Amino acid sequence: MATDPNSQPPHPYSKWMWIAAWAGVLWLLVVVFGELLEQQYNPNQHINYSTSQAGVAITLDQNRQGHYILSGTINRQPVTFLLDTGATSVSIPAQVAAKLNLPIGQQYPVQTANGVVYVTDTMVDTLTLGPVALQNIRANINPGMQSDKILLGMNVLKDLELLQRNNQLTIKVPNL
Repeated sequence: MATDPNSQPPHPYSKWMWIAAWAGVLWLLVVVFGELLEQQYNPNQHINYSTSQAGVAITLDQNRQGHYILSGTINRQPVTFLLDTGATSVSIPAQVAAKLNLPIGQQYPVQTANGVVYVTDTMVDTLTLGPVALQNIRANINPGMQSDKILLGMNVLKDLELLQRNNQLTIKVPNL
């Protein structure tokens, strides 16, 4: 078999350049699709709201599972909330409460969908939902919750007007 006298052997680094290029492409795909999946799970990372003399109206989009998840803060630290009209109060997973350095109060039983769970009482100094800051919110720390999502319960939602229409939830917060 004859070889071309003008051909040159491959550069010793060409193989590694191809590997690096493919690794870069794969990394880019992971980042892009990771962000798309997060946007589908929490379409309310950036809260849409409007203000008027009556108060603030926050509009949330429903995620693919039919839940209303939104980004907010507890004591100025970012968290993710899951609106839960079936929860009596704000319920914070124990691992999230530890990261937030929340005070631990008395332990007491609560009835959940998974049976009786012993939670501890805590107090949240400031809870924000978009432009709305709520002060001195009673909550519980739940050691049985595996997710990092905080259940936003009725002790917060009871004073708000909720209107669901076309896979969107509008939360009207009156001027307090």
